[in-house]
Amino acid sequence: MIDLKLLEHLDTYLSENRKQRFTDVLAQRTKHFTVATEDVYQLHNTSAVIRSCDVFGIQEVNIVEEKNSKRIDREIAMGAQKWVDVNRFNTVKSCIKDLKEKGYQIVATTPHEKDAVLHDFDVTKKSCFFFGRETEGLTQEVIDEADCFLKIPMVGFTESLNISVSAAIILQHVTSRLRQTTHVNWKLTEAEVNEKRLDWIKKTIKSYDKISERFYLDHPEYKL
Repeated sequence: MIDLKLLEHLDTYLSENRKQRFTDVLAQRTKHFTVATEDVYQLHNTSAVIRSCDVFGIQEVNIVEEKNSKRIDREIAMGAQKWVDVNRFNTVKSCIKDLKEKGYQIVATTPHEKDAVLHDFDVTKKSCFFFGRETEGLTQEVIDEADCFLKIPMVGFTESLNISVSAAIILQHVTSRLRQTTHVNWKLTEAEVNEKRLDWIKKTIKSYDKISERFYLDHPEYKL
């Protein structure tokens, strides 16, 4: 539970520009869509996907690291990992189980006989877009668990795109269409907004702990 009095107090330590920036960004954040990467080998690809999630308003990204466990490349992500929630999993099975429990359909981004072209994708459904390794693509486990398949139309000789490019194209398309819908409640809840705002303030104010401690010393009646 978020202490709204503390949150209100911490807001006073932010510049007006930063406060407004938080408000504007949170208004466009969504958990209606999320992304999962499966054992991506090239570190910069995972980092670039996280950056795309931030750019297009995706609040959560899921990273499966069964074989390739590496830290996120901060230079490539350009600080995006501060603003996007990164969920890490040791197995594909545990990742898919978690996503389905949250109500997501599993979307395998790979050419398939039953696939859907990007422009025909139903954006009203809560979805997680799975991206596989650079050379092998998605594992059979993801293919078997997938609720649907999605591909990007291509008309050239090249049959595939870099994972980070594919993610950016798909996310830009589906989030743009989602924001044009009027009957899908895709925004964060008020509680999620407050929780994320507090999290971002913690990552912005270096003396957060001291300020919070002082606040409760001065206002013990507000302490939860």
